[in-house]
Amino acid sequence: MSKKDLAQKEAIQKLKELAENIDFAMMETNLGGRPSHIIPMSTKDVDELGCIWFLSNKNSEHNTNIEKDNKIQLIYSKPGTMEFLTVFGSAVIYSDKNIIAKYYSKFDDVWFDGPNDPNITALKIIPSEAHYWDTKNGKMITFFKMMVGVITGKEQDLSEHGNLQI
Repeated sequence: MSKKDLAQKEAIQKLKELAENIDFAMMETNLGGRPSHIIPMSTKDVDELGCIWFLSNKNSEHNTNIEKDNKIQLIYSKPGTMEFLTVFGSAVIYSDKNIIAKYYSKFDDVWFDGPNDPNITALKIIPSEAHYWDTKNGKMITFFKMMVGVITGKEQDLSEHGNLQI
């Protein structure tokens, strides 16, 4: 496994690629409390500044936790393709209907009564630290390299990881 730290545009691109490809993150709030609160959330967007957007219910436990302490952690995991991402940062809650409309889709009707639902909010996560693990060459080539390593006994460089400096 090789280490490759990324910065600025390259870091934002990697963050966007992984977060949108994996889609679901486990969002952890109440980081200093026991127990912390963890809930799955579907990523709506990673914007040009590297901020990650979600939709959320204003009366949810995680929104309540964010109002008390806005520090959060996101954990993305897609073992099938060996893609992983952790993000630590701060959350901002928005009730602006234009922002909500931008991220709202028909799939959100399962949770909300349309984009004008009075209980809907948008969450903007501003990363302060992020780390990724990713295969270098895709699943099939990684599997092939693993087999080469088994046959030859030589360690193969199968993946990369690094810090994302956004």
